[in-house]
Amino acid sequence: MVLVDEKPCCEAEALRRIRQVKVGDIVVGISMLDHILAEVREMELPDEKEIGRELLKRVKIYNYIPASAEEKYRMALLEEYLKCKGGGTI
Repeated sequence: MVLVDEKPCCEAEALRRIRQVKVGDIVVGISMLDHILAEVREMELPDEKEIGRELLKRVKIYNYIPASAEEKYRMALLEEYLKCKGGGTI
């Protein structure tokens, strides 16, 4: 069992932690998303704008996100966050 706060030991382990998310009209794989969602949830940030910014910042550590697509990713990440919290979609 992998603990939430464990970082992957290698590329193969990181690949096992990829989750598919719809960003705009494209489904992309995002590495470490479950871990990131759990970390940001623990931060108890006050509003969706801050949550979206923090999610994007952390996802960019493990994944390449083109600057031109950052807003679409931020919205998709926030939607995933809200689904995990049971808050539905935006």
